[in-house]
Amino acid sequence: MTRFAYPYLIFLIFLIIPCLYFSKTTGSRIRFSSLSILKSLGAQSRIHPRLILTLMRAIALALFIFALARPQSGKTFTEINSEGVDILLAIDTSGSMQALDFKRKDEPVNRLTIVQEVVGKFIDQRAGDRMGLVVFGEEAFTQCPLTLDHGILLDFLEKTEIGMAGESTAIGSAIGVGVNRMKDIKAKSKIIILLTDGRNTAGKISPIKAAELAQSFGIKIYTIGVGTNGKAPFLVDSIFGKRYVYQEVDLDEDTLKLIASTTGGEYFRATDTARLKEIYEVIDNLEKTEVKIKEYTEYNEVFHWFLIPGLLLLLLEILLGQTRLRKIP
Repeated sequence: MTRFAYPYLIFLIFLIIPCLYFSKTTGSRIRFSSLSILKSLGAQSRIHPRLILTLMRAIALALFIFALARPQSGKTFTEINSEGVDILLAIDTSGSMQALDFKRKDEPVNRLTIVQEVVGKFIDQRAGDRMGLVVFGEEAFTQCPLTLDHGILLDFLEKTEIGMAGESTAIGSAIGVGVNRMKDIKAKSKIIILLTDGRNTAGKISPIKAAELAQSFGIKIYTIGVGTNGKAPFLVDSIFGKRYVYQEVDLDEDTLKLIASTTGGEYFRATDTARLKEIYEVIDNLEKTEVKIKEYTEYNEVFHWFLIPGLLLLLLEILLGQTRLRKIP
């Protein structure tokens, strides 16, 4: 970005022609008894050599005027300040997440695959927030601590596998791990988004006690129950090869609702892919991050781009005026 600090001075360029004209008309004259000899010499060249000096002086003056107008070259910088939200994603990886009751492009896929895709897009939308990942099954552990490096978080999310934390479901333990990670953090808002497809069947702490603990540290919990209504298909191995087995969805919605209400959050139910995407969009809108963008420009003086060529041109004009194009007195 280039600008002139005093752009109105550029209009001085229009004074160059009158100044040069008056300096030309008030110049020296040589008296001759006859001009016939000089006329014959002038016929050989239509442009008088001293016009070169005039042109050089005009260009030099123009360059000086541009330098006087203070040209400046600047770079624009953007400073982003955000009051981020700390979000811990708690994802169920128990054996029941193998159920094939979700679809991607009309093809049945297991629950965890769809959760990974939807949560990945949610992470991409929260650039100013610190986010982390807790996985739980029979046990619960931190897969990725809170970080602003969402690339690393997405890598850990992609490596999440069914059964990596055991086959059962320890909802209370998952909340407990999340609380332990967030209890001493100072942030505008602290949130756990807990996603499960079952009920608490493992762990040493009950989900309700864990929720009360979260509430005491100002941590809000959004709970998401996933799974179709009725029976869900599972692909299992048998003596006749792979076949589908249908099992009843055992989702403890009452507990998930109580966890959310205890901490000031909300409970959502996702029975298909479209609804799961919609839920994360709703949470994204509920927990907005305040972002302040400050833009400023830093300018550097570049008048020398015009001043130095102008001085060189003026010196050349003086040199030629005193040598090859010298004016006869």
